[in-house]
Amino acid sequence: MPAHWQQALPVSPRPGDDLAHWWKSWNDSELNALVDEALAQNLDVAQAVLRLQQQKRLSEVSGSAFLPNVSAGVRTLQDVAAQDSYFHASIDVSWDLGLFGASEATTRSASADVLDAQAQLHAARVALVAQVVHRYLDIRQAQRQQALLQQRQALDQRQLHLLQIRQTQRLGSMQAVEQQQLQIAASAGQTAMLTEAQARSAHGLAALLGRSAPDPRWLQAADATTAMPVAPAISDMPLAAIPADLLRTRPDIQSAEAAVEHAAAELGITRAALYPRFTLTGSILYSYNITQNRRNAASDKLPVFGPQIDVPLFDWSRRRAQADASELALQASVKAYRQSVLNGIADVESSLAAIGAQEQRRQSLQATQSVLQQRQQAQTVRQNLGLESELSTLETRRSLLQLQSETDTAGFTQALAYVTLYKALGGAPLDTVAQGPAKGLQP
Repeated sequence: MPAHWQQALPVSPRPGDDLAHWWKSWNDSELNALVDEALAQNLDVAQAVLRLQQQKRLSEVSGSAFLPNVSAGVRTLQDVAAQDSYFHASIDVSWDLGLFGASEATTRSASADVLDAQAQLHAARVALVAQVVHRYLDIRQAQRQQALLQQRQALDQRQLHLLQIRQTQRLGSMQAVEQQQLQIAASAGQTAMLTEAQARSAHGLAALLGRSAPDPRWLQAADATTAMPVAPAISDMPLAAIPADLLRTRPDIQSAEAAVEHAAAELGITRAALYPRFTLTGSILYSYNITQNRRNAASDKLPVFGPQIDVPLFDWSRRRAQADASELALQASVKAYRQSVLNGIADVESSLAAIGAQEQRRQSLQATQSVLQQRQQAQTVRQNLGLESELSTLETRRSLLQLQSETDTAGFTQALAYVTLYKALGGAPLDTVAQGPAKGLQP
């Protein structure tokens, strides 16, 4: 693992930063409540929790195959000559010693299943938090764009009215009026697209929260005075993670680690199968002659105890091939683990590069917006002095609103880049059922 990220960090790492609650940097109480509700109510997370509990329960009894096994049974049978019938009662004991690493490998395999279930649960929570934040930002961005579009449409209607007056007074052309009408029609189409995107995000957010219908507020159109959330300031975003942290925070790397553990356990099991299998067995048999019970009390007791040895002779080559195949599978899983680490690093670096690029774009748009604001102020002064008409200032005002829309879009894209970054880092709260190392895992 590299010691540092290659892409420049937006801020210097600070002690105490917590990837588990990164979305709180938006300082949005509604967003915080939605994430908490999703973590508690989402059905995919609930399924992952149950699967983890299932694997933990199975792991607790994984070593039972190598404990003494006691069984008892009764039956009747007839001798070969079909003269006498017997009643048999027996108590049988067997104990597989699990030598040559068989017991340890079985326990390790069960622990690997628990580790994989933990990774799957964390992956579900990481994806859930990222999707909730994404859908919420989509809704607010659509509302913000609708508000700006409403202002542009009002200016377009005013400009159309002035152009129609100029055309009536033969001071303007009919082509200018028609061009303005086409622009108004295009704005109406943009409104429909924004409404669709808002509805799609609202219903998607409701599904993430386990609801059958979205909150009506998520479907409401925003007006020009509605306060919209903006991307958090760069200085407010916790970025204390280093590349090595991916090994414990990124769920796909944890799943790859579990695959290595499972492959190693399978290798141990197949290697143990190359050696003789020792089982201690014992039995106490009570036999009673049912046919002769009227003539004599014929009954016998027979205790038996000794080892049972399973020696691989004729199928040794098959077992050897299985062991070799398991070793190759282990090597493949190790390479897959290494590739998952490289993929994780690449994802984070790409997200950091996207954040930097969007920040530069946003700053450029803000500089342009400042120039247009100065131009608008100058035009307003000239209009108040009667040196310029209202029609000449409308285009600047419309350009300023369009630029504001692009600036908000850049901030929204940058916010989504932060969501992608923290998803790549594996940022999400750990569930209490998944905390702590899996039982039996080797460091």
